[in-house]
Formats: sequence, structure tokens, C-alpha cells
Amino acid sequence: MVTLTETAAKKIAGLRLEEGKPEWGLRVRLVGGGCSGMSYELGWEDEAAAGDTVVELHGIKLYIDQHSVPYVQGSEIDYVDNNMLGAGFAIKNPNVKSSCGCGQSHRF
Repeated sequence: MVTLTETAAKKIAGLRLEEGKPEWGLRVRLVGGGCSGMSYELGWEDEAAAGDTVVELHGIKLYIDQHSVPYVQGSEIDYVDNNMLGAGFAIKNPNVKSSCGCGQSHRF
């Protein structure tokens, strides 16, 4: 399904504590928009919604809605900190056929 690196899991765990939501999981979904068609949206979720796929890795629950599952299948979520380019979550997705110039929107 989806994998989560230890680096990303540690960052998520730290962010949950900062937000005061230590037990919450991470919602991973695709939304329409952007110049190539779809982009990722990450956010906090306290429980799974009906029909969600739930993946637990390194103590972090990922909630993925039915619409997003086929698009994120085989993806890896990582956290990268490149001082020159900034820091943030990076999703390596083998299903992406093309991306826009900024890398934030994808075509599947």
C-alpha cells in the first residue's frame, strides 16, 4: 500500500505533539487542482472515516480515502530537509505520469 520512512514518522510524531494531538493519525488524500491535475493533501485526523484504508507504520496511522487509494498505491512518504530548498514531506509515487514545474501537481 503506502510506506512511511522512519524520518517522516519521527517528524509526524513531533508535529502531533506540537499540535496537541498525540494520538491522531495523518490523512493522506489526493485533491483536484494544480496545473497538472491532482495534488496531495495531508492533515490531522482523529479516526478513520467509513471506507478508509488504514495503514499503521512506525506508530503512525495513515488514513487514506477510497478515491485516493489507487493513486497512492506503492508510494513512499518521506521527510526531507535540504537547507537550500527547504524542508517538507516528499511523496515518491510510482503512479505519477507527469508533474508540473513546481512538482506540487501531478497527472496519473
